[in-house]
Amino acid sequence: MVHNSASAENLKHIRAALKQNSLDFYIIPFADPHLGEYVPDHWQIIKWLTGFTGSAATVVLTDTFAGLWTDSRYFIQAEKQLAGSGYEFVAPGAFQRNDYMDYISENAKKGDKIGLDGRIFSAAAFRRLEKSLDGKMVSFDVKSDLISPIWTNRPQLPFSQAFDHSVEYSGKGRSAKISEVRDQMNKQGADFHLLTSTDDIMWLLNIRGGDLKYSPLLLSFSLIGAKQILLFIDENKIPVKLASEFDRLGVVILPYEEITGVLSSVTEGHSVLLNPQSTSVELLNSIPGNSKLIEDLSIPARLKSIKNKTEIANISGVMIRDGVALTKFFHWFESNHGRELMTEYSLSEKLLELRSKQKDFLGLSFTAIVAFNENSALPHYNPEESPGVVIGERGLLLVDSGGQYLGGTTDITRTITVGIPSSQQKRDFTLILKGHINLALAKFPNGTRGYQLDFIARRAMWGSGMNYAHGTGHGVGYCLNVHEGPQSISPADNKTTIEAGMLTSNEPAIYREGEYGIRIENLIICYEDEETEFGQFLKFDTVSLCYIEKSLIDKSLLDQKEIGWLNSYHTEVYDKLSPHLTAEEKSWLKEKTKPIS
Repeated sequence: MVHNSASAENLKHIRAALKQNSLDFYIIPFADPHLGEYVPDHWQIIKWLTGFTGSAATVVLTDTFAGLWTDSRYFIQAEKQLAGSGYEFVAPGAFQRNDYMDYISENAKKGDKIGLDGRIFSAAAFRRLEKSLDGKMVSFDVKSDLISPIWTNRPQLPFSQAFDHSVEYSGKGRSAKISEVRDQMNKQGADFHLLTSTDDIMWLLNIRGGDLKYSPLLLSFSLIGAKQILLFIDENKIPVKLASEFDRLGVVILPYEEITGVLSSVTEGHSVLLNPQSTSVELLNSIPGNSKLIEDLSIPARLKSIKNKTEIANISGVMIRDGVALTKFFHWFESNHGRELMTEYSLSEKLLELRSKQKDFLGLSFTAIVAFNENSALPHYNPEESPGVVIGERGLLLVDSGGQYLGGTTDITRTITVGIPSSQQKRDFTLILKGHINLALAKFPNGTRGYQLDFIARRAMWGSGMNYAHGTGHGVGYCLNVHEGPQSISPADNKTTIEAGMLTSNEPAIYREGEYGIRIENLIICYEDEETEFGQFLKFDTVSLCYIEKSLIDKSLLDQKEIGWLNSYHTEVYDKLSPHLTAEEKSWLKEKTKPIS
């Protein structure tokens, strides 16, 4: 973490740069040129500048103001980390989504100049910014990089080699995927398709890498044409065997940094399909004015959200291995708690050790959230940011974790009790479990969107005057990103329908600030159910495998259907995991999964 004296020094340098460049405002987003969730160290500008280590933020600087905006996951953390740094945490007003834009809009004067680095600012965000300043008569400098000259010991861009993600895992060869994408391009009237999200490129070319900590990706851009695919990447990242196969498929490897120049020359007068949410201002501006823009989700984003039969079969195997690691972890915890000192951080390390023993394990899919008592009330608490509290004799322990495997990506949360739970904890846990089960049991017609299903998971809680501030479910990638759309189950009006083959999380929760948090999360896959005179109906299959803590359940709050689901789920957990456990672990799991009547 940056010390506050360093933050104050950095602030002085950047203010001098503001003056030198005649800028009145300078905006720094938490982003890299691919605009994905995880950002390599080279682009961790906000962390270097301010000392704030959260994974979502925007900084706005003027000659007299330095403010940081973040989302509700990080409010408490931002207050602490920014203290004495010269930067202030700006708490949002009610219902303000783009509040840093509101700040600029309220404070910008006629003739002001606003600077930003267009390489790391999305075209969609820039348009919102322009709209918020409509009529203000301000100017923009979108090529303003004030950071490179003053960040002297800046980390290099990451380097890792590509590896083949073979058909035994992907279920479909590269040429088949390329043909499919080109067919869709023809339907949309696109001569070229610009891919800026690295997960789209990894999926299309059946490769993976290690450039980012939690997603097996390689930093790259791609431009798909009718005959060739231009792949912008450090050529040393592509081994010879893969390079020759790419050559046969018409995939041309070009230097990573040449994307803007090539884009401006190749696309002239042609139609280009791109997603303005994940395309930077710089890339959009490099497309000639006489080209036609087609703005939509990328074609690979839609195609890869629906898992094929091979992927679904592999996901089942991965869930067994992940479930075995979790079962071993919770058994070890119960057997050793009270005998040895345990902290939140030491538990996260133990869980990593057990996962890493599983076949085809590549790494974690995100930083494990291991949180005890009041820390579990912070939805995205990270024990790495502090020594992590000692696990005491009584309370709730929340463990939200996941792994990357060659055959899939996992994300699962369990809340267990340490000592005897209170009646309020049992009631809270059971209401969340009811929501979780009711979403797992949902049956709905084709064409249903995620926001229409969100209420099912909240109904029991709303009936008791409770709620949670995040979505109920996010899409999950396949050996790609743990958060990967376009689908979601959330109050937000997402236009994407839930389709057969989509993998999504199911994670209702409650957070009582200063006391505890409870979350129960499994991954669910959508599949076709019956077809009636009213059309095709869909259902979910729960694929994550780990027991749910029965001692936290108030059975009187569950109906027979919910009890039936829980008993049947627990039978499946035991049947699938027990063959991979020791005799002691097996009898412990038998007890944990015993039916309730």
